Amino acid sequence: QVRLVESGGGLVQAGGSLRLSCAASGGTFSRYTMGWFRQAPGKERDFVAAINRSGRITYYTGTVEGRFTISRDSAENTVYLQMNSLKPDDTAVYYCAAADRPSLQYDRRWEYDDWGQGTQVTVSS
Repeated sequence: QVRLVESGGGLVQAGGSLRLSCAASGGTFSRYTMGWFRQAPGKERDFVAAINRSGRITYYTGTVEGRFTISRDSAENTVYLQMNSLKPDDTAVYYCAAADRPSLQYDRRWEYDDWGQGTQVTVSS
């Protein structure tokens, strides 16, 4: 089991940028596929992006591809989500998640074992 703590959320105007961080502790970071999900009020928690164990392979949902970038720093045990060209539809609580298995359906939330507490991102128009 790994503990995940997100940070970096906030209020930003449309077209702006934010970088979310997720610090992992209590586990072997290199074992985990890492993902970001988001949940808007009254909606389900949806996949945003994921990165494999080595950091060489990334996955994105279509609505953020080209605007968001996921990365990981093994020395810091941290995964990042750089969000550019933000839109009001990106407003949600963003959650970091970890999956300790060699292969998974990266966009399915039930594949992930551990979750952070979430960080609020609000994009004003």
